[in-house]
Amino acid sequence: MKLGQATIKDIARELNVSSSTVSRALKDYPGISNETKKRVKELAEKLNYRPNAVALSLRKSKSFTIGVIIPEVVHFFFSTVISGVEEVASANGYNVILCQTNEKLAREKSSIETMLSNQIDGLLVSYSKETTDFGHFTKLMSMDFPIVFFDRLPEIENSVNVTVDDYNGAYQAVKHLVEQGYKKIAHLAGPKNLAISKKRKAGYMAALKDSGIRVDESLIFECPSGTEKESYEVALALFGNPGNRPDALFAHHDIVAAGAMMAIKSLGLQIPGDVGVVGYSNWQFSSMIDPPLSTVSQPGTKIGEKAAELLLEMIDGKKDKNIPPRFENVVLDTELLIRKSSVRI
Repeated sequence: MKLGQATIKDIARELNVSSSTVSRALKDYPGISNETKKRVKELAEKLNYRPNAVALSLRKSKSFTIGVIIPEVVHFFFSTVISGVEEVASANGYNVILCQTNEKLAREKSSIETMLSNQIDGLLVSYSKETTDFGHFTKLMSMDFPIVFFDRLPEIENSVNVTVDDYNGAYQAVKHLVEQGYKKIAHLAGPKNLAISKKRKAGYMAALKDSGIRVDESLIFECPSGTEKESYEVALALFGNPGNRPDALFAHHDIVAAGAMMAIKSLGLQIPGDVGVVGYSNWQFSSMIDPPLSTVSQPGTKIGEKAAELLLEMIDGKKDKNIPPRFENVVLDTELLIRKSSVRI
């Protein structure tokens, strides 16, 4: 049954009780037996009943509002995505509600409930680092609720996704380091559960192999929190060991690269003379630090625009039963921006 199709009357008819009994059971009113409450709530869950105005809104009209869930508002990449989303939404007469999860699964789930209570027509999502079970999303998708995922691709069949070619972006970054004469290249990787982290690591490894350089697993370190402090400490230990010191570093994003650069400098090493560094995402600060950071630029605005366009198409398509469900995986290109941190030839 599609989202919003079940009503109190439907539940009452199935259980052969009155609508008022169902209403009181759902609200845990006294005077209703525990057995009746249990039967009512179990059937309500089975029939996807929602005890608010969302169901009626989804069935009868649009709210012309879409929701966006992101891990962090302060992340430069996500701010550019939001700009793209708002441009397309505004041009089509839609408003945007934004929630950030701070990389917490509980916040992600509560954000979804908040947005549904505000009767959104569809949802754009970049899920949290803590999210490994996507049941809260698949449940909505099974109810024919429009969702488009961006940047972070979930392990969900038949989902609609917009991302960049993280594999090739990482590959080009590491090939550039090799071409500059660096041979012992370390990688500060992202959280293992994120597809973007896996693809960037795979691109790093492939570039080394294609260049005839053996992949040394001891030079790969996970930086799950992605903070400057975390990468500073990791890089301090890595580059502070003269016996196994890398001559270059590829970081899974610019904040991680910046923390590592601080550690490298604190050890008296020169960038790029002793160590070459390349980041990922092209944060605003990356061109302003000393030396300016080479990085892989992601088209955040284009990602937001494309994700919003697909979502609005899905929302409009719900009204036409002759249009089959749309499953799509859009992959946009990245661009390697070469700056002083990696150029020594």
